[in-house]
Amino acid sequence: IFLRLQREGAGNVNAVTGTHFLPAIIDAWQAARARGLAIPLVWNSSGYETVESVRMLEPHVAFFLPDLKTLDPALAAFWFNAPEYPRAATEAILAMAEARPLERNPDGLPTRGVIVRHLVLPGRLEATRDVLAWFSDHLAGRAMFSLMSQYTPIPGQELPPPFDRGLSREEWDAALAALEELGIEDGFVQDLAPGTEWLPDFTRERPFSAELSRMVWHARDGAPTA
Repeated sequence: IFLRLQREGAGNVNAVTGTHFLPAIIDAWQAARARGLAIPLVWNSSGYETVESVRMLEPHVAFFLPDLKTLDPALAAFWFNAPEYPRAATEAILAMAEARPLERNPDGLPTRGVIVRHLVLPGRLEATRDVLAWFSDHLAGRAMFSLMSQYTPIPGQELPPPFDRGLSREEWDAALAALEELGIEDGFVQDLAPGTEWLPDFTRERPFSAELSRMVWHARDGAPTA
C-alpha cells in the first residue's frame, strides 16, 4: 500500500490512528523503504500514545501530527472515557518534540517536526485557552500549532448542550484572540465554515467524497500487488 501510494503521486504516507497496528506498520515501512519508498511518514494521532511508542517511531517518522484534545480530565472522561488522556497526551507530545525537532527547507517550509492540533469545542473556550497556554509554555519555537474550527455534531446523534451545535462566530473569534494573546504564530488556522458535506459516510464503499479523495486500495481486494 505504501508503494502504491507513492506511485499514485502521494506526498506522504499518512498513518491515521495507527497505534494499535504500530509494530506491523514499522515492519511494512522498513520493507517498503528497502524497495524504493522515498516519501515521508506522517504519524497522525489522537495524542493518546505512550512514550515507548514514540521511541519506536522515532527512526521512521518525519512528522508527528498529534491532537491535544483537552487538558481537562472531566472533559476527557466525557468524550473518550479516558480521564488520564491529558497526562498521556502531554507526555507523548513532549517526547515527540524531543524526538523530532522542527526543521525547514530554504523556503521556510517545514520538512520534519511536530504539528499539534486542537479542535475548539462549543461552550468550552476555557479548555482551549488551557491547551494554548500549555503549548506556549512548553513547545513555543519547538513545534507548530494547528487550531481547528470543524467541530460538527453527527446528524442523528443526541448530545447535551452545548455539544449539540457547532461553534459560533463569537467563540471562534475568542479562540483566535487567545492564540494571538499567547503569541502562537507558527502554524495553521482553519476558516470557520459550518457544514457536513465533508463528513465521511462509512455506510458507503467510498466513505469520502470523490472531490476529497481517491481510493487506491480496498480491504476486500486482499493484499495489494506492489
